[in-house]
Amino acid sequence: MKYYSLWMCGVIFAAFFLQQIPGFTEAFILTGIERPWTLLTSIFLHGDITHLLSNLFALGLFGLIFEGNFGGKKFLFVFFAGGIISSFASSFFYDASLGASGAIFAVIGALAVTMPRMIVWNLGVPMPMIVAAGIWLLLDIGGVFYPSNVANMAHIAGMAFGAAAGIFLRKPSGKNAGKKPLRDEEIDEWEDRWIG
Repeated sequence: MKYYSLWMCGVIFAAFFLQQIPGFTEAFILTGIERPWTLLTSIFLHGDITHLLSNLFALGLFGLIFEGNFGGKKFLFVFFAGGIISSFASSFFYDASLGASGAIFAVIGALAVTMPRMIVWNLGVPMPMIVAAGIWLLLDIGGVFYPSNVANMAHIAGMAFGAAAGIFLRKPSGKNAGKKPLRDEEIDEWEDRWIG
């Protein structure tokens, strides 16, 4: 395993320190599609330390699980493609947007489809991944109607892309085309071994 998810955490952490330089955030924050590079660069920026640490925790946790099952290249594809798509969606709803949440929600969406019975903690309760993802999605849909400083549409777009990617990840392709997809029992076995 290449641990790309942890490398991404490191880059995001470093970017937060660079944000203390006057003008840095303004140069790379998403303020509209007329600055297309910010569809990517805004993923690495965060509003405050709480925003940063919550995203680093989620990225480290779900990123490592995804990478351990599907590999680093597929993780990078889902993370970056999901992040750019969620940024694009944000540009139609918010004056400014930043953060890796949309990209992380893409990873979560993919895991919800590929490992739906994996147990995670949400709202202080253990539950299957598919249920947790559904709750997060419903909270974001509710957030669209009760605006706050959370880019709910970025989360929704990221999760939608991730779920679509997850459908393809469940199908064998290339060198694995002759292999059967993972059975639920095999996924459960992996979860018992590595997650407990």
